[in-house]
Amino acid sequence: MYLGIDLGTSSVKILLVDDGQRIRAQAEAELTVSRPRPLWSEQDPKAWWQATNVAMARIRTDHAAELATVRGIGLSGQMHGATLLDSAGRVLRPAILWNDGRSTAECADLERREPATRTIAANPAMPGFTAPKLLWVARHEPEIFAAVAHVLLPKDYLRLRMTGLYASDMSDSAGTLWLDVARRRWSDRMLAATGLKPSAMPELFEGSAATGTLLPDVADAWGVPRSAVVAAGAGDNAAAAIGMGLAAAGQGLISIGTSGVTLEVDSTFTLRAGRSIHNFCHALPERWLGMAVMLSAAGSLTWLSRITGATVAALLTEAESAGPLPDGLFFLPYLAGERVPPGEPSAAGAFLGLSEATSRGDLARAVLEGVAFGLADGHAALHPHGAPEAPIAIVGGGARSNLWSQMIADALNRPLTVFAESHASAAFGAARLARLAADGGDEAEIYAPPGTVGIVEPSPNSPAAERLARWRSVAKNALVDF
Repeated sequence: MYLGIDLGTSSVKILLVDDGQRIRAQAEAELTVSRPRPLWSEQDPKAWWQATNVAMARIRTDHAAELATVRGIGLSGQMHGATLLDSAGRVLRPAILWNDGRSTAECADLERREPATRTIAANPAMPGFTAPKLLWVARHEPEIFAAVAHVLLPKDYLRLRMTGLYASDMSDSAGTLWLDVARRRWSDRMLAATGLKPSAMPELFEGSAATGTLLPDVADAWGVPRSAVVAAGAGDNAAAAIGMGLAAAGQGLISIGTSGVTLEVDSTFTLRAGRSIHNFCHALPERWLGMAVMLSAAGSLTWLSRITGATVAALLTEAESAGPLPDGLFFLPYLAGERVPPGEPSAAGAFLGLSEATSRGDLARAVLEGVAFGLADGHAALHPHGAPEAPIAIVGGGARSNLWSQMIADALNRPLTVFAESHASAAFGAARLARLAADGGDEAEIYAPPGTVGIVEPSPNSPAAERLARWRSVAKNALVDF
């Protein structure tokens, strides 16, 4: 048996997976995000650990016998979060998350300090990444910065609580701006640019490598053998790719979680051009990922649910019933700024073309469409010379909606493959990495794609192309002031 633990933004998900890669149990514990000021997004790392223990207790209630046979545990998690610890491993302040936009000025400062940032880190400095957050802390909370002895990514804080070890993997670390992405090692120059010593960084491992075993008290509390190996794991999107069997060059994925992601696997390091494209390590040795990320995908629907009082399920039903949108009704999903074109952290979301006839179902459908168009922008940025025709995998909670999947297929004009376990792809990928770390085996067999639920083909008579062109024009005009 193997465990896959995925620390997301809205919840911790845990899967118990057997030797035949069948999910035997799953549990989830919710998390909340604190937004004490505009553009800020924070979480208490201790809440991550509490939620992990709650989810583990739920699995143990009915599956104690299976837990007692666990041989490996894999970790996946939200990327970029700055978890700051003192020399005793104590949390110094709430973690600054991936969708926090406070450090725009520090991004420019970082690239002035180290002009080779985009070459070494293979990415432009953006507020979502980790390094600019440390410059912000140094500038605005100098007493906390002075006490920083360790910087961990969110899932690696769980590892610390599980094993007592400071360690991370290549894929997650590639999102910090401190990693030399081509060479897969920490960059002394990027660390110096943020005033950090190499000793503040965790030890690096490839995703399927073992990083230690559970602390005795943790193993006993979870009902897991003390000998269970903890794999290095992966950032959430790399883990999702592993879960869906994406290990070969050219394979791609769309993810609809709180954020929205379009990614593609590379077998060699390729510095993809464009300020909105991310170049990260994959969770596998000698493989990399090109990614385009939008900050508010399913998060946009959650926002609409919150302000209207309707559940997400109700909104999806009303969107289905609403039918085609009025010609001038559009939604810009820039509720937390944006990374993919336009790459503007201070961009704002908007509904355009509202009237007295606009229904809540219309608003919900416009949100779904706006997110689909944002993903299409990311897809186009990854493929400036035209996209392949092969189907692309779709994962995440949003993939459960047939309407949303169809809208995305139409917007990209590309078939989507819906795999089994796609709703928990990151945790499933983490469990696969755990299996390799604990027992080894044939990578091709372990990373085989799960069963296919279906293929979503683009609609032949869809108005998506025309509406996407108009949406892009509307978005461009709306962003002039930003």
